[in-house]
Amino acid sequence: MFRFARRSGALLTAAFLAIGMVYAGQAQAGQFSVVDEKAPQEISEVSRLYVDGELAATFILNSDTTQKSETIHTPAGRVEHTYALCGEIVIRTPEGRTETHNVSSAGVLHNPDGHVFQALGAENFTDFYLIDPTDPDVAQHRPGRAEACTVATS
Repeated sequence: MFRFARRSGALLTAAFLAIGMVYAGQAQAGQFSVVDEKAPQEISEVSRLYVDGELAATFILNSDTTQKSETIHTPAGRVEHTYALCGEIVIRTPEGRTETHNVSSAGVLHNPDGHVFQALGAENFTDFYLIDPTDPDVAQHRPGRAEACTVATS
């Protein structure tokens, strides 16, 4: 009887360990990286990255910090993630004036785990989006203002 109880206890312990490993595997989150770099004509930049509607990272670039990389963690089990990039970029025009451009756009990331995305500005610093240069199909960009970037005024 004692041998049966020990064997049953060992089997029960093994079963709990196996179940725990399954749940631990499901709880693990995915992750990807985003790199933002100041363009030569930029004086400064403050931008925010929202993933699935939640603020995931803030990038503050200037003459002291010209590049920043952030690791973004995502919930396990999801392969599609929405994103929005919002911010203000101050540039120096060819005439020497400074201009502040509000940037905003949105898109979808398809199975982004393990990818490294670049935050790129386009359309004279009015559009802003993510791209993985090694796999452009991972990020789908929707030009135009992102809803997450709308600031309420009252």
